[in-house]
Amino acid sequence: MIRTLLIANRAEIACRVIRSARSMGIRTVAVYSDVDVNAMHVRMADQAVHIGPSPAAQSYLCAEAIIDAARRSGADAIHPGYGFLSENAQFASDCAQARLCFVGPPVNAIEAMGSKRAALELMAAHDVPVLPGYHGATQDDETLIEAAQHVGFPLIIKPSAGGGGKGMQVAHNINELRALLPATRRVASAAFGDDTLLLERYLSSARHIEIQVFADDHGNCVHLYERDCSLQRRHQKIVEEAPAADFPQQVREQMAQVAVRAARAIDYRGAGTVEFLYDAQGPQHGDGSSFYFMEMNTRLQVEHPVTEMITGVDLVQWQLLVAAGEALPLRQEQIQISGHAIEARIYAEDPQRDFLPATGPVQWMHIPQAQGVRVDAGIAAGDSVSAYYDPMVAKLIVHGDCRTQAIARLQATLHDSDLGPVANNIGFLRDLAADPQWMNTALDTEFLARASDRLRGQVLTSVDAALAANAWLASAPPSAPSSPWTELRGMRLNMPACEHSRMQIEGAVVSSVITHHDAHYTMHLRFDDEHKSEDGAAANPTAKSTAESKADSTADGQPYDLRALQRGNNSISFEYQGQRRRYRVHVADQDLYIDDGRARVVVTVLANATPTQGGQLHGAGQMLSPMPGRVVNVMVAEGDRVEAKQALAVLEAMKMEHTLTAPGAGSVIAVNCSAGEQVEEGVLMIAIELD
Repeated sequence: MIRTLLIANRAEIACRVIRSARSMGIRTVAVYSDVDVNAMHVRMADQAVHIGPSPAAQSYLCAEAIIDAARRSGADAIHPGYGFLSENAQFASDCAQARLCFVGPPVNAIEAMGSKRAALELMAAHDVPVLPGYHGATQDDETLIEAAQHVGFPLIIKPSAGGGGKGMQVAHNINELRALLPATRRVASAAFGDDTLLLERYLSSARHIEIQVFADDHGNCVHLYERDCSLQRRHQKIVEEAPAADFPQQVREQMAQVAVRAARAIDYRGAGTVEFLYDAQGPQHGDGSSFYFMEMNTRLQVEHPVTEMITGVDLVQWQLLVAAGEALPLRQEQIQISGHAIEARIYAEDPQRDFLPATGPVQWMHIPQAQGVRVDAGIAAGDSVSAYYDPMVAKLIVHGDCRTQAIARLQATLHDSDLGPVANNIGFLRDLAADPQWMNTALDTEFLARASDRLRGQVLTSVDAALAANAWLASAPPSAPSSPWTELRGMRLNMPACEHSRMQIEGAVVSSVITHHDAHYTMHLRFDDEHKSEDGAAANPTAKSTAESKADSTADGQPYDLRALQRGNNSISFEYQGQRRRYRVHVADQDLYIDDGRARVVVTVLANATPTQGGQLHGAGQMLSPMPGRVVNVMVAEGDRVEAKQALAVLEAMKMEHTLTAPGAGSVIAVNCSAGEQVEEGVLMIAIELD
C-alpha cells in the first residue's frame, strides 16, 4: 500500500488527487515553483517541496527536481496528474530506477502511445480503424505537401508527441499547409520536445468520443463507457458530457470493445482514454462502424469527473489501488451508468478579445455547490492566475437523472457563479448552456466555431449598468458620522439631497445626477457625445454605441425612479418600472464589476478625472502586447512596408501562440521587441505609420 504520495503537478488536478489520497489515509506531498509558493495545492498537502523557478521547464517539467523532492519528503509513490510529465516514458523509467511507484501505466505502454505516428501504425495492425493520413518518418516540407495531396483536403496537422489538442492546425489547401507547417513544428518542439508531425484527413462534422478504460496487473481490463468531448475551441475541450447524447447503442458497444482491445494490445495498466472521431454520415468499415481511432492518452483526463459522476467510481482511488498491485474493485458487468453528467471548464480568458488568456488576481470567486453539483478548483479568492501555466481556474460538474435535468443544474449554477476581477468565460458558458442547438444535441467538433458570434457572453446595456452602479454608489454608507459637512451627498437647504457622478461604461462616459427622497432615488443620466469614436460608436467595439444607449433611455436626461433599494455586502437590488432587479457588485480599485446573472460589465468611476479621449488606449498603428508572454518571432524590421493583416510578430503565452497582425497597410516606424524577450501586457511592440 502507498504510504506517502507526491503529486508531480499543480493547481486543480493536484488538489483533486490530494482529496482522494487523503480519503484513503495516504499522506500527500505537493511540489511548487516560485510563483506557486502560496497556491491552493500547496496549502492542501501535508507537506510541500520547492522545485525551481516559475517557468514549467525549470520546475514542473524537471524530472530530476521532482524525484529529488520525493526522496527528501520520504514519498514512496508519484502521481503525475495530467499534462507536464504525465505521459513521459523517461520520467516513468526514472521513477522506477529511484524505487518510486509511478501511478500510471508501464513504460512500454507510454512509449507505444507516446508517438501518435507509432500508435496509429500499432492500432492499424490490431484492426482498430484509423483515418487516412501520412504518418511517415520523413518530415521535410515537400514530402508532407506531396503526402497531403494524396490524403486530400481539408486535413489536420498534429504534433506526433503530446496531446491536449496543442499545436493542432487545420489546412484547407496547399498554401495554408505550407504556411502552417513552421508554426506547428515550433509549438510541437516547445511543448513536447519533438517537432515530428503527422497529417490526417479532417472530418468537419464529426463528434469527438472517448472511452475510459482501466486495467490491472491481474488480467482485468474494463471500460467505463464514453464521454462526448465535441465542444472544442482551437482543439481544446470546453464542455464534456457522459454518456454521449443521442448515441447509437450499437456504436457505443463497438467503440467500447475496440477501446478495450487497444488497451490489451499494449499490455496496459491503470487509467487510460482511447479517443475516436465518430461521423454518422461518414464511410463505414466492414463491421458497419463509422468511427476512427485518434489517439490513446496514457493518463487521467481533465474530463474524468463526468465518468465518476455517472458510474460512482473514484478513478483516482482506482489508480492508487492498481499502482499498489491490487485488482480492480469491479468487474465489467458491475459498472453501470446512472443519469447524465456535464463538465464546463472555467477559464481565465476574455471572450470579448477572441478568448485571449487573462492573468491577474482573483479577488472574489463563488461557484455555488448543491445537490448534483461538484466543483474541482485549483484557485480560490485571494489567489492569482499566472501567465506561466494553463489558464483553467476550475471545473464545474453537474449530474442529473437525465440530460435535461443536468442542463438545468448547469444553467442555475452558472447564473449564480461569480469570479473576478480577472476576465473569465462564465458569461460565455451561460450563453452556451442556454443555446437551443446545444440543448438539442446538435454536436460536432465545429459547433463552437459556427456559434462563436452568438456565444461571446452578453453585455449589460449602458443604462442598466449606470442604474446599478449609481444605486450602489448612492447607497454607500457615509465614511464619517452624518452631518451636512461630512456626508458625500450634496446637502441642499429645504430640498432633497443630491449628488453627482461620472463613470465610464464600455467606452461611453455617463454623467449622473442622483436625488435622494425618503423612499426612493431619482436619477438623471447624460451620455457624453465627445467620448465617441470618429464613426459615432463607443470606443470599445463590444459596447453599445452612445446612440444605442440613448435609445435605451428614450431621452437623454430622462428621470429614472428607483424604489425599495437594498444593498448587501456584494449586491444591490431595487424596483424599477414595476420590476425587481438584482445585481452582484464587486469593487476593485476604481472599477465596479456588475453582474445580473446573465451578463457582466465593468464600470470605471471617474470622479472628477478626465477619461482618456474616446477610450482609446493606443493609436491604431500601435501594436501592444495583448498579454504577458515570450516573443517567439519578429517578422518585420523598421522601414518595412506591410499590408493589412500581415503577420508582424508571434507571442507565446499559456501554452499558445498568438500572432500580431497589421491593422492596415503602412510602414513600420519602430520595432521594440526581439525573439526570446519576455514582455508584459500593454507594452508597445511594433509601431506602424498607416497609409
